[in-house]
Amino acid sequence: MNKTNGLSLSLADLAERLGATLVGDGKRCIGGLATLSDAGSSDISFLANKAYLKYLANTNAAAVLLHPAHAADCPAKTARLELDNPYLAYAELSRLFDPLTMQASSGIHATAFVAEDVAVGRDVEVGPHAVIEAGAILNDDVIVGAGSVVGQQSSIGAGSRLHANVTVSHGVVIGKRAILHSGCVIGGDGFGFAHDGGRWHKIAQLGGVVLGDDVEVGSCSSIDRGALDDTRIGNGVKIDSQVQIAHNVHVGDHSALAGCVGIAGSTRVGRHCMLGGGVGLSGHITLCDGVQITGMSLVTNSITEPGVYSSGTGAMSNGLWRKNAVRFKQLDEIARRVTRLERQGRSE
Repeated sequence: MNKTNGLSLSLADLAERLGATLVGDGKRCIGGLATLSDAGSSDISFLANKAYLKYLANTNAAAVLLHPAHAADCPAKTARLELDNPYLAYAELSRLFDPLTMQASSGIHATAFVAEDVAVGRDVEVGPHAVIEAGAILNDDVIVGAGSVVGQQSSIGAGSRLHANVTVSHGVVIGKRAILHSGCVIGGDGFGFAHDGGRWHKIAQLGGVVLGDDVEVGSCSSIDRGALDDTRIGNGVKIDSQVQIAHNVHVGDHSALAGCVGIAGSTRVGRHCMLGGGVGLSGHITLCDGVQITGMSLVTNSITEPGVYSSGTGAMSNGLWRKNAVRFKQLDEIARRVTRLERQGRSE
């Protein structure tokens, strides 16, 4: 299925916008974005993964974004926009053809509640049944979706978008151009309790949450407010759906967290880190810049050298897994036996 929003641009315009080398008719107009296999005669497509090279020869796309190395594989009837990083160019085009970018501001809906002292910038949109509490700040071009809540004394940076049913609690600072997807909660209480030997006593969470510029948070993710200091998410951080970030966590600029990542309290994640799906980080540890953790890994100690780290085992047949599970329990005894045999060998 192609993606279009009624926009029509010439290939010459697109090539200039993307910094690409155009091979083909620059006057030809493009009205949609599609995959190689689904593209029609007015669509542009892209080749960024060699696995899809098999679809290039038979594509009906008017033009294709690709690396110059694949120019010879492109049909003669199809125009080429050649560049070193076609996937990055595709990302820019996807935003260009996004129907949401064409929506004009509709102002504040009649059913929304906006407290009297809320500071509202230019071209702000507040959807049906949204609630903006006292002392909040909505900067220019902010969109607050239907049913969303912005708590007291919170600030939403210019150009940010809250989709439907987002909750931003009190005292939260959201940077510019943030995207918060439905169901996410920014600034809920951290998991803080003191135990007296018989029952738990709640610790009031007095810190806030600070999100940098260009942060995206996926659906149903939760970023807890700090106990005393703020929980901080750096500029350009991308957070997938169903991610849990506990109180006082710091995530460095331009890191990416895939779905179902869980980060325990007071952990520090460096800049340009990548955490695969289901990764768990224990509390009070530090990951240096440039660390990549593969999916479903458990990290219990700090990592001080950049690189790729993994834990756990991949899937295998149940019968083999059962055998290996038994052997895993025997590892300590096996190690002891090996040590005894080595000592015996040295003494002989």
